[in-house]
Amino acid sequence: MPFRRRPARRRTDGLRRPLAVMASAALAMAAAIVPLATSAAADAAATGDTTVTVNANAGLGTVTSTALGANTAVWDAYMNDPGVAPLYRAAGIGALRYPGGSYADLYHWVDNTAPGGYVAPGTDFDSFMGTAKASGAQPILIANYGSGTAREAADWVRYANITKGYGARYWEIGNELYGNGVYGSGWENDTHADKTPDQYAREVKSYAAAMKAVDPTVKIGAVLTMPGNWPDGSVATGDTGDWNHTVLAAVAHDIDFVSVHWYPNTSDGDQSLAAVQRLPGELHEVRDLVDRYAGADSAHIGIAMTEVNSNSGGGAFTSRPNGLFTAEAMMTALENGVFTVDWWDTHNSAGTISTVGGETDYGDMGMLSNGSCSGGVCEPAVNTPFAPYYGIKTLGALSDPGDSMVASGTSGSEVSAHAVLRSDGDLGVLLLNKSSGTEHTVDLRYLGFTAASGTPEVQRWAPGDDGPVDATGTATADSVTLAPYSITVLTLHPKNGTGSAAATVGAPGTPRTTAVGADTVGLSWPAATGTVDRYEVYEQLGTNIQLLGSSTGTSVTLSNLPAGSRHTVEVLARDQAGHLSRPSAPLTFTTATPDDSTCTVSYQVTSGWGNGFVSNVVVSNVGPADIDGWTLTFDWPSAGQAVSSSWNANVTGDGRHVHVTNTDSNAELAPNGGNSATFGFVGANDGANPSPTSFTLNGTVCRTIS
Repeated sequence: MPFRRRPARRRTDGLRRPLAVMASAALAMAAAIVPLATSAAADAAATGDTTVTVNANAGLGTVTSTALGANTAVWDAYMNDPGVAPLYRAAGIGALRYPGGSYADLYHWVDNTAPGGYVAPGTDFDSFMGTAKASGAQPILIANYGSGTAREAADWVRYANITKGYGARYWEIGNELYGNGVYGSGWENDTHADKTPDQYAREVKSYAAAMKAVDPTVKIGAVLTMPGNWPDGSVATGDTGDWNHTVLAAVAHDIDFVSVHWYPNTSDGDQSLAAVQRLPGELHEVRDLVDRYAGADSAHIGIAMTEVNSNSGGGAFTSRPNGLFTAEAMMTALENGVFTVDWWDTHNSAGTISTVGGETDYGDMGMLSNGSCSGGVCEPAVNTPFAPYYGIKTLGALSDPGDSMVASGTSGSEVSAHAVLRSDGDLGVLLLNKSSGTEHTVDLRYLGFTAASGTPEVQRWAPGDDGPVDATGTATADSVTLAPYSITVLTLHPKNGTGSAAATVGAPGTPRTTAVGADTVGLSWPAATGTVDRYEVYEQLGTNIQLLGSSTGTSVTLSNLPAGSRHTVEVLARDQAGHLSRPSAPLTFTTATPDDSTCTVSYQVTSGWGNGFVSNVVVSNVGPADIDGWTLTFDWPSAGQAVSSSWNANVTGDGRHVHVTNTDSNAELAPNGGNSATFGFVGANDGANPSPTSFTLNGTVCRTIS
């Protein structure tokens, strides 16, 4: 994105705090869906126009203290104002990124300078750490790659953690280094003569070694491009691969997390809210890439979304639609594998002034005012919260560290839902009405949770509210009416003796695969606390879960799985009285394709440009019989993928399903790999562009060659 001024959780106001999670969609399987306990609300007659279903037994991960974050920048003269830390604490912000986006590749910590840029007084590292400590937030620090060295970064680690004892855990190596000109657009400062992803990977390994030699506990992050966004898939002249594949192939065993940024760059708030539906697929592709290159180490590599806003420099930022986008985008990222998501940014400056929904939008990417003026219009007093701050604060009202994210779904496109099973057994439900003019009444349904009698606690941020306000008494456990462009957070208490709060066992640890075959997968997991009667492995199917297997120990083999199919599973422990624990964090895996198949398929993306790509496919017959005429079928993993044009084959699509037949020149496939049929196509992608996992040739599932 263009070079720009760029510019968890401790609470004091009684609101609750947010979370970091992992989640993924799953494919249906031929097994009965397990019936779960429901509240009385599940049997209530429908009265609303939208139904929201929450499954307290379908876990999406555990709350961490760094889940919600914000960017801070050395050019921001107000970054360390005494009033800023209390605002961070009140919103539940538990991570602060420093020294500020692209400025990180100019910045030298030891003398607080950024040659070629502006550094405000009082923004040095120790002053920043004073604000971080006062807010109870963990720093996320960006080591200078563009004009720095591994030695300089190691010295910073020594000063921060050995000399000062700050305990700074998370360190990114540079900011958006793919924007150093290697792909034709250069906003990021990079003084290296070699600006290729290969050089970045070599330097990441050097930085990681030097920094961990000083403090082995630090977590090192490498910069990736966001799948489905430029320059994802782009291959520069002379390079053998795109940025992500090149970097991960080299550093996957040297890093602890990857860092991505997301700016959908839409033209208005409604489009921004709609764009959030692309996030799960894009983040799943990041995880799949890490899995591919890190192997067994992948479980220890996190995903950080260290910048997010609706636009990268020219939009309406301070009004209500962007506040709704903030909550929706950040929560969705957390639900899909991100351990920290950091808003861009704390303070920025006024830009294009506009009117949105009857309120002034100052065109400022910050969550707090810096009091600047544009076109004769001035912002309110410094540190006045803008709408994105309130969006984050509603997430802070949802949960505390240690709580579990659980699955939720909605029947209407204008209402979205997010839910949290809290450590005390309470259920938190966040409801967002994305319509600017339509009120929606929601019927609430629960699986795995029985609500106590009485009305739930309610926090609401609706037009006319000065931030989230207490609106208890405006909802029941069965129903709530949502004002247009509003966010509502409900807290429901469980009926005595029900739900995970009644269980005498804790949640099992995160499962991992021990073996992956074409139709079987071995799983193991850390034991739950307490006396466990048995463990049960469930597959997540939206807001439903289905039992796949059980064990009295901490491992199981799942059988009869389709080849090349993707699944998301979780483990719950059942105590001797029959109560289910809270769910483990989920695990997503894809089964293999059969090694003994009589056909093979190689699928390669040879180039891409963010929203389009070129693929090459090679089909071989390795069986003993000749094939004269063939049909190849496969399904796109993402709804936004499609074929635009093709060559050397007849390619048609029907939704996600793709049907390919031979041409006259390549109809015959000789036995035992005697020849191959090669074809290609130009594709389009709206968001993620993952490769298909399973191909069928004349009815036979082929072995997929990566």
